[in-house]
Amino acid sequence: MAGQVSGATRTKASAPEYQGALGSLSVNASLPEVLAKGVEELRAAERAGDLAEVARCGLAVAEACRRLGRIEESDRAWKASYRAARSAGHQGAMAWALWSGGTLARQRGALRLAYRLLGLAAEMGERGGDVVVRGYSLAGLAETGRIQGDYEAVGRLHEQLLAEARRRGEARHTVWALEGIAQMHRNTGDHDKALALFEEAAETASRAEDRRGWAWALRGIADVVSVRDGDVERALELLSRAEEACREIRLAGALAYNHKMRGNVLYRAGRYDQARDLYAQALEEFRGMEEPRGTALARLGLVKSEARLGRDAGRTAADLAELRTTLDRIGLRHARDMVDKAAAELGVGPLPEDGAAAGILPEVGERALRAADVEALR
Repeated sequence: MAGQVSGATRTKASAPEYQGALGSLSVNASLPEVLAKGVEELRAAERAGDLAEVARCGLAVAEACRRLGRIEESDRAWKASYRAARSAGHQGAMAWALWSGGTLARQRGALRLAYRLLGLAAEMGERGGDVVVRGYSLAGLAETGRIQGDYEAVGRLHEQLLAEARRRGEARHTVWALEGIAQMHRNTGDHDKALALFEEAAETASRAEDRRGWAWALRGIADVVSVRDGDVERALELLSRAEEACREIRLAGALAYNHKMRGNVLYRAGRYDQARDLYAQALEEFRGMEEPRGTALARLGLVKSEARLGRDAGRTAADLAELRTTLDRIGLRHARDMVDKAAAELGVGPLPEDGAAAGILPEVGERALRAADVEALR
């Protein structure tokens, strides 16, 4: 397991998804800046008839839109990038477009589609000799399995990717892997190990000037010190520092998860009215970016807070049963277990079984799967 920061990961973090004319952009560039420059360079590449450059610029546009929560624009952009890359016969650029599409699919809760696109991206990256996109795509597959709660299946892959990132001196990917492994330890109750890994991720990200990875690591540290130590003020202070970074770069998704975590910290402290307000804020943010996993988790926090503030037990039970069905359909086993624990905690369980099968895609996921048929991209 990770222990000390590797000397190979002291280099400055890079953003390999910013390519071609956008290759000089920092990993910390604000997303509106990335989007504006990406669109400008994309139009120039289209006028010049440079399909490979169209694909590269389109990738940056897709990723900026995704991280800003502009989902439909991101969906159109990655598909256009893929088509341009295919027309140019550039397998590496095709792989990057598929990686972007797979990452978007995971964000939208279409996990089956995410596995499909990320798997294709890894294969194409390997065929095209692009080890970076192959690594990012394998990491995407690992993260998809992790958020489903399939830790046994993806734990070893996380460790392998961490070792690979260290060997290549990829600070950003080292931070990602450390945070993923830390999250699994946190969710299985090993808070000491989780905290050590989150702290290493924060230190590595800070040395590499990776504000995005640093903000996510601080969120993880805040979670653990809240659960393990009951240190509410330190947790809130960490989240405030992380929020500054999220606002600086305009990370819409990370900011919404920050607000949800702030709600978690306040809820654990018994400050239910404040927690309710934070969960409600996060819920609107997640809905605005069509993020079903975050939406469901924010709803869970909101239901729990309102129950603590005196809401009718029957309505609480009905909401929890609906949430469990939603999480079953997305395939999030760990989050589904959280709903059952909430029902027991609030004295409204056990919840009725509705026969929902884990892994069935919600409506938004089915639409995305049909819309993103790679073979049909013309």
